[in-house]
Amino acid sequence: MAMHSVLNNPTRSYAGPLPPVLREFISSGELERLSYEYAITRNPELRDALILQHQRLVRSIAARFAGGDEPLEDLIQVGTIGLINALDRYDPSQGTRFSTYATPTILGEIRRYFRDKAVGIKIPRWLQELQQAIRRVATELTLALGRTPTPQEMAIRLDVSEEHILLAMESQEVGNLLSLDTYLETGTPTEGASMQDIVGQPDRLLNEFERYGDLRGALNALGDREREVISLRFYDELSQAKIAQRLNISQMHVSRLQQRALRHLKDLLSEEPVPPTPRRRPRRRV
Repeated sequence: MAMHSVLNNPTRSYAGPLPPVLREFISSGELERLSYEYAITRNPELRDALILQHQRLVRSIAARFAGGDEPLEDLIQVGTIGLINALDRYDPSQGTRFSTYATPTILGEIRRYFRDKAVGIKIPRWLQELQQAIRRVATELTLALGRTPTPQEMAIRLDVSEEHILLAMESQEVGNLLSLDTYLETGTPTEGASMQDIVGQPDRLLNEFERYGDLRGALNALGDREREVISLRFYDELSQAKIAQRLNISQMHVSRLQQRALRHLKDLLSEEPVPPTPRRRPRRRV
């Protein structure tokens, strides 16, 4: 079948791999149509073509984790497994673009790879000490600058290379030495901000939503502001501090909105609803 007929009529079956000349020029809209077609036809040749076409997406996600001991090509292979899983589970009737649906699955596959590999790995003492210093300096700079400090700014403050800062942050996430959701006790208006928020890295809570697949229906049940916070937090991967700046609200308010939205989503998506936290009744005045 001619390639133009596939692109113009996604209900027809794709009969062969994409010609090399077209591999570089297929638009995102055409890829979405081909993803839709595969979800209907389950054509194995089209599946192979889509895996090839989405390697750019996989590479861009894998590159976020590059720079350590893991070769980028190995991470791309791991990410491709996530891509394949997403492609086989994709349901276009839910109204979500395939690239949007696939991204958290690819991310989760790579992060699982790091977690599995990190079991039993001993993090050097100097790196642990640097991680502690980053926590302290990140808090200080956040308060001083009123925003999330960059790795370069923290490197200058600590008089170390930016590469060491990135390595410490990566090993922090991979080795799971500290819970990125353990809240820092700063005694300041930024209280309640996790290290993940301060250093501005992608939030591992995204992994929690992998198993739910498409969240479109549940997200639509949220309030407008809650939905906006969740979108910025987990899809755009902004820190709470950056979300607060964008929405012109306090970081504490962002934290409350996020917690409330996550609780609502869990209640909607889990088989057993999460029981609400009991509120204290105001005392009656005698």
